Amino acid sequence: MGRVISTSSMMRKVKIAPSILAANFARLGDELHAMTEAGADYIHIDVMDGHFVPNLTIGANVVKALRASSPLPFDVHLMISPVDPFVEGFVKAGADIITVHPEAGPHLDRTLQLIRGSTSKRGAPVKAGVALNPATPIALIEEVLEYVDLVLVMSVNPGFGGQEFISSQLKKIEALRKAIDRAGLKAELEVDGGINDETAPRVVAAGADVLVAGTASFKGGPDSYAANIRRLKGGA
Repeated sequence: MGRVISTSSMMRKVKIAPSILAANFARLGDELHAMTEAGADYIHIDVMDGHFVPNLTIGANVVKALRASSPLPFDVHLMISPVDPFVEGFVKAGADIITVHPEAGPHLDRTLQLIRGSTSKRGAPVKAGVALNPATPIALIEEVLEYVDLVLVMSVNPGFGGQEFISSQLKKIEALRKAIDRAGLKAELEVDGGINDETAPRVVAAGADVLVAGTASFKGGPDSYAANIRRLKGGA
């Protein structure tokens, strides 16, 4: 069967945020430059602490070192707890968007205000995102949705790349799309986990604006990046 994408989803410009978890870590700067040239919209940076999630990745110093490698917005997903003490460091390192989990601190509203009250290295307000794990209900963020610039639906359990897409999250994406539109909010709806050529059109049809893709973005090496992005956007 061919791809079926709703009329409403076709009206939205789908953005691709390659996750650097799938990049060649020996050449991260070159990888970011190549993805920028290939037409990526964001650079997605997964930060894991080995405590909140069962893996350990990179810190603010690496983000700072990469900042000069791409002019694209750095979409930094903090899978760390407690999260508040680390927000300032990632802002100073060059984050443009900082996404946190409701479970990563005692006061989500305070955390979001901390992020939104920060100024990026570009001189613009840092955007605040909130992430929902597969078992995290939408109700947990209803009271702060108006303060959120981005909602990230995890379609896998966080902690590792290369996991299989959890299809039950499509209903959550649809519900969030309706909630955002009904309230007249401008928050972007992002989906991360198991995104590939087959699942991308399904999450776009459900209402996603931004697709985080690791393996599907970086497969085949730099010569393939532009084609990978086009396919994820539904252009091939």
